[in-house]
Amino acid sequence: MLAGRCGVVTRALAAQNAAVQRATSYEIAPQELFCIMREIRAAGLELLGIYHSHPNSDNQPSARDVERAYYPDAAYFILSAHANAPDPIRAFSIRDGRRIELRIQIV
Repeated sequence: MLAGRCGVVTRALAAQNAAVQRATSYEIAPQELFCIMREIRAAGLELLGIYHSHPNSDNQPSARDVERAYYPDAAYFILSAHANAPDPIRAFSIRDGRRIELRIQIV
């Protein structure tokens, strides 16, 4: 999970992948998700993004990513594990089944 203020990510909070098929999907256990969200609020931050990797495919949202985009105001960052990926980190807005690639600016 990625947190910050005013659209600037200032903190990354890692979570364990609780999915049964970890090689092809990701899922955060509800209790861990609750703790992370609580930590974000306690720090006075807001949830800005969610990140995961696609180790065996292109780093664009899969059908499952789109289906499970439960936070429409968050950016979904997808990392590529391919050494020669032209864009190793991409971000998307996923809302109502539609995805729009976002511009990432590192400051």
